[in-house]
Amino acid sequence: MELQPGREAVVRVAVATLWSHPEAVRPVDGPALAARTDIAAWISGMDTDQQVGDCVLSQLLLGERVLVTELRGDGWAHVVAVEQPAPRLHPHGYPGWLPAEQLAPVVADADPLVVDATVTALRDAPGGAEVLSGVILGTRLIPAGPAVDGWQPVHAPGHAAPLWLPDGDAVPVPATPPSADEVLAVAQRLLDVVYIWGGVSAYGIDCSGLVHLAWRRLGVLLPRDASDQATATRPVPLGAERPGDLYFFARPGRRIHHIGIVTADPRPGDDRRMLHACYLQRRVLEERLPDERTATLVGVHRV
Repeated sequence: MELQPGREAVVRVAVATLWSHPEAVRPVDGPALAARTDIAAWISGMDTDQQVGDCVLSQLLLGERVLVTELRGDGWAHVVAVEQPAPRLHPHGYPGWLPAEQLAPVVADADPLVVDATVTALRDAPGGAEVLSGVILGTRLIPAGPAVDGWQPVHAPGHAAPLWLPDGDAVPVPATPPSADEVLAVAQRLLDVVYIWGGVSAYGIDCSGLVHLAWRRLGVLLPRDASDQATATRPVPLGAERPGDLYFFARPGRRIHHIGIVTADPRPGDDRRMLHACYLQRRVLEERLPDERTATLVGVHRV
């Protein structure tokens, strides 16, 4: 079955990058455009300005569903990432462009597993050669049978035969809402990951991508962007926040531009702490809110 506009497809690479337009890509972006992406090499090859270039919109994980809306003759596909809600941009998800060879037709669905390892690889046999490296936390995989000698077989888009990963690297998707401790435990595993505008991976991530990925790992689908995440969550009074809630930030008269996960109960004197992907320090960190950040704090919400 071939890709067709108007039909769904799935991502066949470990991490696909969603671009604002095919003509926006840069020479440095080669590793992210390949038929077998190397996101670690892509990020390490960029300077700090390139890491926050607005040509990148978001990223999609292996097996993630998209709606194909256009196929160009030069090998690019316009898609809507239906598992990344973005109501301001499109009613069905996050729109953007990616190489069509990074997509595969939809395969039969089943109750999925979710990758719990920060990064893992899929192999051609138990303990065998790597076929797909860089598979990250939060990726959903369809089991291809029971585990064998500590290895789990899974169906991977674009691969006819099952691939294998260590049994403990993927677990059932949670059936109940996560606790604050569970959310923070996932987010804390991404401490010191480099800040990448549009990033949604353990190699590079932005502020709303961190929130999206932490809840996605635990079975909760939040929108992709911070302003939409505010709309999709419930406000609570400032001062009543608790760990696992979300801080939102905006400049006067502007849309929300930043988000962080509350990590401690507030203390007298506006002493607040959060874990966030920080544009200024270009990494994920946990810190007390600096005064300049507190000045733009506009609310706290609960998922």
